[in-house]
Amino acid sequence: MKGTDDDELLSLRLAIVTNSGCERKRKRKRKETAVLINPLIDLNEGCEGKIFGLLQMREQMLKLDHHKRKGVLIEDHGKGLHLIHLLLISATSIDENNNDSAIEILTELYQNVSLTGDSVQRVAAYFADGLVARLLTRKSPFYDMIMKKTTHEEELLAYTELYRVSPYYQFAHFTVNQAIIEAFQEEEERNNRSLHVIDFDISYGFQWPSLIQSLSDKATSTNRISLRITGYGRTLEELQETETRLVSFAKGFRNLVFEFQGVLRGGSKLVSLRKRKNETIVVNLVFYLTTLNSFSKVSDTLNSVHSLNPSIVVVVEEESKRNPRSFLSRFMESLHYYAAMFDSLDDCLPLDSTERLCIEKNHLGREIKSVLNYDKDDINCLRYERAETWKGRMESHGFVGLKLSSKAMIQAKLLLKIRSHYCPIQLDGENNGGFRVFDRDDGKGLSLGWQDRCLITASAWQCI
Repeated sequence: MKGTDDDELLSLRLAIVTNSGCERKRKRKRKETAVLINPLIDLNEGCEGKIFGLLQMREQMLKLDHHKRKGVLIEDHGKGLHLIHLLLISATSIDENNNDSAIEILTELYQNVSLTGDSVQRVAAYFADGLVARLLTRKSPFYDMIMKKTTHEEELLAYTELYRVSPYYQFAHFTVNQAIIEAFQEEEERNNRSLHVIDFDISYGFQWPSLIQSLSDKATSTNRISLRITGYGRTLEELQETETRLVSFAKGFRNLVFEFQGVLRGGSKLVSLRKRKNETIVVNLVFYLTTLNSFSKVSDTLNSVHSLNPSIVVVVEEESKRNPRSFLSRFMESLHYYAAMFDSLDDCLPLDSTERLCIEKNHLGREIKSVLNYDKDDINCLRYERAETWKGRMESHGFVGLKLSSKAMIQAKLLLKIRSHYCPIQLDGENNGGFRVFDRDDGKGLSLGWQDRCLITASAWQCI
C-alpha cells in the first residue's frame, strides 16, 4: 500500500508545474491542462493556479500521512464539527457552480484532514477527494489519480478485512442464514433433505461457509443433507474463485452433499437455472437490489423471483436514501452514513492499524468517491433506499414479510458481544453508544446500527 501511495505522490509531482523560473514551460503546461478542468471553471491564470494549489495541498496531506504521527490521538469534537461544516459549504458551492469558493474551502480542508487521524478527519479526507473529482473532467489524469480504481486483489483484501473485524457483513449473513435454515427445517418432510439456494450476487461466497456448517450440524452420516448453490457473479474469475473456495470448505463435512453452479450475471433475467423436484428453494437478495440501476430492473427481478415460487426470499440492504438526481441530498445522506461507518471502525481496530487503512482506502473510501461522482443518468448509479421503501416494493410484487425468529436476535446479540471491543453493546433501539440491534416492522426485520444511525436491515419474505 505504501508503494501505491508513493506512486500517487510521484505522478502528482510530475503533473504540477513547480518551476516558477521557467515561464515558457509553464504557459505551455497551462495550455495542455486547460482541457482537464471543468468547463464551468474560468480558465484564467488565477483559477488554474487555485486548482494546482489545491492538488499540491492534497499531496502535502498524503505526504504527512506517510509519516504517521506517534502517540495517542485525542479526538477534537469541535474541530470535527468544523470539518463537517467545511464539507457542507464546499458541496453546496459545487452544486451552485461556485467553483472558486469550493476550491478555497477544499484547500482549507486538506490542511486539516488525514487518512490516519480520527474518524472525522479520515472520512472528511475521502469526501474532499470526491468533491475535488467533481471539479475535474473524467478525461483529466488528475481525475484518474483521485478516482484510481482498486485492483481485484486490493478490493478482495479490503472486503475480507472488513468481514473479519466488523459485525457489519457477518450480521447480514448470519441473520438471513438463520431464516434459511428454519425454512428448510419446516419442509424437511417433503424436500428430500435438499436445499437449493439461488444467490443473485455471490460476492465470493463469504455468506455460505456458516450455512454449510450449520446444515452439517443437523445431518448425520446416514442421513445426509444436500445443498446446492446457484451463484450469479460479475466475472468468470469471481465465480471460479468462489467455487474453489466453497467446494474445498464443504469437503470437510462428510455428511453434506455440496454442489455449486456459477452463472455470469445477465441482468434481471434468470438464466441457466436448473430446478429439481421437491427441493426447498431459497432466493438470496443480500445487497443485490441496490445494484440495479433502474426501478424497471428491480421490478423485473422481483417478478422473476416470484415466478420461481421460492419457500423464502431473504433481503439485506443498507439503510440509506441517496437520490441519484439530487447531488446535495446524496451528499448529505452519504456523509451521515459513512461517518457512522468510519466511527464504528474505531471500535474494531486501533488507529495505527494497516487493516483499517486498507478497509477505508480500498472499500469505503472508493464507495464514497464513486457515490459523489454519479451523473444523473449514470448506468452505474446505485439506488439506495430505506427498509420502508423496499418493503413497499416487495409487497407490490406479491411478497409478504415473515417474522424473524427469536434465534436471529439472540444470534445477533452474541455476534455483537464477540465483535464489540471498546464501546458497550446497545439493544432495543437505545442510542447512547456502540453497535446496536433492534427489531423492525413488528419483528419482520432486524437492523444493525451504530449509535443513532441504522446501517443495514435484514428481512425475509414469502410469495402470497
